[in-house]
Amino acid sequence: MTNPGGSGFTMTMKQAAIRDLKAHTVDVSIEAIRERIDQLGVGDPPVERYGLGDDQILVEIPGVTDLDRIKKIINSTAKLEIHEVVGTSYPTEAAAMAALGTLPPDEELLHGSATGNGADEVWVLKRASIVEGADFRDAQPSRDENGRPDMNFTLTTDAGKRFYKFTDAAKDTHTQMAIVLENKIKEVAAIQSAIQENGRITGGFTEDQAKDLSMMLRTGSLPASLDYTETRTVGSTLGEQSIHQGVFAAIAGMVVVMIFMLIYYRGAGINADLALLLNLVILLGFMGFSGATLTLPGIAGVILTIGMGVDSNVLIFERIREELRLGKTSAAAIQEGFAHAWVTIIDTHVTTIVSAAILFLFGTGPIKGFAVTLTIGLLANLFTAVFVSRTIFDYLLSKRERTAPISI
Repeated sequence: MTNPGGSGFTMTMKQAAIRDLKAHTVDVSIEAIRERIDQLGVGDPPVERYGLGDDQILVEIPGVTDLDRIKKIINSTAKLEIHEVVGTSYPTEAAAMAALGTLPPDEELLHGSATGNGADEVWVLKRASIVEGADFRDAQPSRDENGRPDMNFTLTTDAGKRFYKFTDAAKDTHTQMAIVLENKIKEVAAIQSAIQENGRITGGFTEDQAKDLSMMLRTGSLPASLDYTETRTVGSTLGEQSIHQGVFAAIAGMVVVMIFMLIYYRGAGINADLALLLNLVILLGFMGFSGATLTLPGIAGVILTIGMGVDSNVLIFERIREELRLGKTSAAAIQEGFAHAWVTIIDTHVTTIVSAAILFLFGTGPIKGFAVTLTIGLLANLFTAVFVSRTIFDYLLSKRERTAPISI
């Protein structure tokens, strides 16, 4: 629609388009925040929409000691741009405008302390950037020849070609370029040779600043700035209590299952209990070797593994009982029992491992932990329930006559 004064236009968006834009902005922000937190080495914290308000995001981060740094990393738009410098610097905007008269529409004034003396200066830059945030494919903290922190970056292929074309032409005209971070000039550098995809940014960074900046460039800039509605720090007591209760539940369940196997299967129950204990040792040994953390979903995977292990032994022992009822000898019954139960055990374990693989591929951090624990437990169970149990039975049969009865 046209303004009443006839000097311009007022554009409005449809409500549906506004809702879609807001939803997209929140979704992109969630992914960017999650990637930034993952770069910090924090184990898969939940980052999700908060249902109590519009456009709110809930972030839960365990083990945080520097809350201010985390806030800065999460909330920073971290938009890094490289612009062509026009002319020289000025002490103030007024001095720049006095010298220039009028500012062309394709140029802009930006502040920064880029000459090394720490003083704020005003530079005239081309308004359009040569490369910017989305053009950076990778960024890593490093150190220069004097051991000072800086940052190496890698551009995408298209941005590298564009940057090479600019720097190749600029090196002959002594054109300078400005490194701009969040509308502040961090560095102004002379172009001495053509640069394509790889470059380095210096500018008096501290080690943490270089790490944080490179991390934020790798994870992409936020589509909008964030405002903190509430910050709450929770102690570790609740989490420790939940872990202790989960471990107690796993141990109590295993003890009850072992007692049941001893009562119901008598001597063969000892066989099943030994296999079950070895299964748990293998699982916990793998977790210790890989440095995995025992979380609540991981404990759930351990408990389910115990149940699957008992189920395998029940299938084998019941089949052996059936063979004994048919009048077969103990040795023949054991051989037939393992042979016939093997197919069913493989079927149940493979289908469960496939389900765990799907959970690992498409699930979030806690779900992935459950899937890994369950998979390792199932593989260990295939070994203990079939090979170990069979070896124990064969050892017992070797100590007695093959026609002697077995306790099962």
